[in-house]
Amino acid sequence: MSGLKRFRRRVWAFFAKKALDAELEAEIETHMQLAIDEYMEHGVPADEARRLALIHFGGMQQAREKQREARGLMQIDILLQDLKYTTRKLMRDPGFTIVAVLILALGIGANIAVFSVVNTIMLRPLPFPNAQELVWIAPPPTKCGLSCATYSTDAYDEFRMNTRSFQDVTGYFAFSTPGNLKLRIGNGAPVPATGIDVIHNFFNVLGVQPAKGRLFRAEDARNGAAPVIVLSDAWWRRQFNADPDIVGKAFNINGTQTTVIGVLPKTFDFGGVFSPGAKIDAITPLNLYGPPRDWGNIITMIGRMKPGVTLGQAVGDSKAAEQYMCWNNRQANSCGTSYKDGVVPVPLKDYVTGRLQQSLKVLWSAVGMILLIACVNLSNLLLARAMSRSKEFAMRGALGAGRGRIIRQLLTESLILSGAGAVAGLLLAAILIAWLRTQGAIALPLLSQLHIDAAALGWTLLIATTSAILFGLLPGLRISAGNLHEALKDSGSGSGQSRKQERLRSILVVSEVALACMLLVGAGLLLRSFLQVLSVDLGFQPQRAAAVTVDFNDNPADGDGNSKDSTNKILAHRAAHFQPLLDRVRALPGIEGAGMTDYIPLGGNRSWGMPFARGASRPQKTPPGPLVYVVSPGYLQSIGTRLRGRDFSWNDRTDGERVVVIDSEYAKYLSSFVHWPNNDPVGQLLYDGDKDTCDQNSCMRIIGLADNVHAESVEGENGWQIYYPDTQNFASGSQLVVRTTLPPAQLATSVMSVLHEANVNQTAAEFKPIQMLVDRSNSPRRFFLMLVGSFAALGLLLAALGIYGVISYSVTRQTQEIGIRMALGASAAHVRKQVLVSTLRLAAIGVVLGAVASIATSRLIQSLLFATSPWDGTTYIAMAIALLAVAAIAGYVPALRASRVSPLIALRAE
Repeated sequence: MSGLKRFRRRVWAFFAKKALDAELEAEIETHMQLAIDEYMEHGVPADEARRLALIHFGGMQQAREKQREARGLMQIDILLQDLKYTTRKLMRDPGFTIVAVLILALGIGANIAVFSVVNTIMLRPLPFPNAQELVWIAPPPTKCGLSCATYSTDAYDEFRMNTRSFQDVTGYFAFSTPGNLKLRIGNGAPVPATGIDVIHNFFNVLGVQPAKGRLFRAEDARNGAAPVIVLSDAWWRRQFNADPDIVGKAFNINGTQTTVIGVLPKTFDFGGVFSPGAKIDAITPLNLYGPPRDWGNIITMIGRMKPGVTLGQAVGDSKAAEQYMCWNNRQANSCGTSYKDGVVPVPLKDYVTGRLQQSLKVLWSAVGMILLIACVNLSNLLLARAMSRSKEFAMRGALGAGRGRIIRQLLTESLILSGAGAVAGLLLAAILIAWLRTQGAIALPLLSQLHIDAAALGWTLLIATTSAILFGLLPGLRISAGNLHEALKDSGSGSGQSRKQERLRSILVVSEVALACMLLVGAGLLLRSFLQVLSVDLGFQPQRAAAVTVDFNDNPADGDGNSKDSTNKILAHRAAHFQPLLDRVRALPGIEGAGMTDYIPLGGNRSWGMPFARGASRPQKTPPGPLVYVVSPGYLQSIGTRLRGRDFSWNDRTDGERVVVIDSEYAKYLSSFVHWPNNDPVGQLLYDGDKDTCDQNSCMRIIGLADNVHAESVEGENGWQIYYPDTQNFASGSQLVVRTTLPPAQLATSVMSVLHEANVNQTAAEFKPIQMLVDRSNSPRRFFLMLVGSFAALGLLLAALGIYGVISYSVTRQTQEIGIRMALGASAAHVRKQVLVSTLRLAAIGVVLGAVASIATSRLIQSLLFATSPWDGTTYIAMAIALLAVAAIAGYVPALRASRVSPLIALRAE
């Protein structure tokens, strides 16, 4: 018979099972009757004849099973029987079933959620077509902020022209600020929004297609072009109620009628890729041949390599193009003799997510350990449950069930539990992912793209199956290897088999404690590291300080900014507006200080070059210049930066001496090239030209020395800072910073009222606590700490449950022994002590093993720690004490129950 015919016959036999079973029973009965008749013909009585016929025939049930296996799809048949039987057994024990499913749901759900994060950030390609071709093009990192990470428009044009490895090169304006767009609809108050200026080919290079309308063309970014804008999907839905006819409509944006030409797809999130934590509402075209031509380094660069070009070829091609590139504005003759630090293309994926890869690996390992602890815990539960069913399995073995059939039955039970846990875990993961997707305060890339996809479902199936095997196989092997004779004899609880089971369960508990210890040590090190981050002296005090963007027109009607007189008029106009405004704000109840700045620490920065001390020669290699802030009098006090010397005043005008405030680290660097009287920079001169000469335009007097500020990140190295007065220099924007004795939220209404009175066009901007910027900078570390800490707490809980289960089982098994000891004079306190000693012995072994494993693997998280050793003894000791304390609590309840055993009842128990 061919294989296909045999398979068809088996399938038919499977579905015709009832009819064939009836035929089989009739055939067996016929053979039995023939055997009985034959014995009776030889004079054997009827009852004895039947007994002899049964002996001759062999096991009836085994014969039935062999015949069924030979004729049909026996494995499916057996599986269906096992599923029905297991479902009935689990429904009869709802307490065990609920606990097991809950443990698995927590373990599997956490794994699904973390896998979705890892898959989105680390494994899945960026959400662009052929994303592997995209590269981020930037100089090596320095301490001068965005000015050293961007390029001039000349450099962009020259790079694009002189490279051959790229299909095209694009970029965007790197210095956009939140709330830089003001949308006015009708006569209502302006609505703030955040926009980004991009080069016209930006979307073409990325491969993004519009959801509605069109994207930019070259003519949209030329001088004299009609203003156009592309909306993000979120802003279109939120601000314009998802108007299906939005394309072609014009709105008053920043005082100019601007036409909406398109809506971006929901899958495109500019902030999620290029500026994690930022919400970008709209995109506008950047005119490379207008005013930006004179602004120096302002453009990021992104390239798409040609098909077949390797990253190494692109790097070499970029290196060859450096000689043609201008670092700053070529028209202003500020290119210099070289392109400073060079051009370094890196895969865009590495730029976006590379810094998080080690953190994600640690997080993935931690959640894997949680699932392993859950499996060990369930294996312990199933061992205890299997012991109570030992006679059931012994009886099945006596009736002909082989060892494989018993193991298969227990694995089926494990698979059902794991499947139910996976379904519940998927629900928990979906809730967690939906919550994470809306957490804009967490500065993680691609967070808005989180979802449960086919890969996550495949991962769920894999870990659910693997978990079922892990926690179901050991109890199956153990119970199937039991002594059939001993089990059927109804042996006592003190049998050797029970002691073997108890030792095995103790080993599993030690494993749980060791894994929990590793998680706790990792979480403790991350917590200690996070506390070190929080204790960093930022150089400013974010507590009780807040900022709000102020709308102001720097160009009065009688000034164009092209002459010295015009410049003076513009700056005088600015001072005339902000001096009374700040006086009114300072007069509000609860305000301790107020000042204006164009950039806030951790919120933006730029550099204007490298001023040197007068009388000092420049080094052969000039380092990047300090970060520049243009501020008003009172700003340094408002932000909480300590100052030695004097602050700026409203009398520091353009017709007087130019003045600056520098930070202490910058002063220390300058002092290595010049000797200042009394080693004090206050009162000394700086020059920002190529020659050591002074005039009103090139020299500045240092009037104050400020604390060094963490301007770019809390954990990174501090760059230098220099502060210019906004009465003598143009600011890039206007942000009001206030210091208050009250919670900032309580002052928002009164401060905004003053701003509206000073300018009726003031937008309803967000009043942001400065602490929010610090929290956003720390949010990735806080996020990973929160997850690892939660996993450690869950691991500790599971370990405690495991300890409780083993000790409780041990107490139950030794009830008679405890009763005899108490009858012979043992006190309740002594019994409690003995049980607690047993508990702590298991926990101590697990702690020691876990600590050793933690030391061996501590290098894996070394790169994630800040000012903390991976072998920090305090953390190890604290975590060991915590684990032992929890173990003692888990063991105390069984110990208390043991001490209350009645000797008389215990002795009658057997």
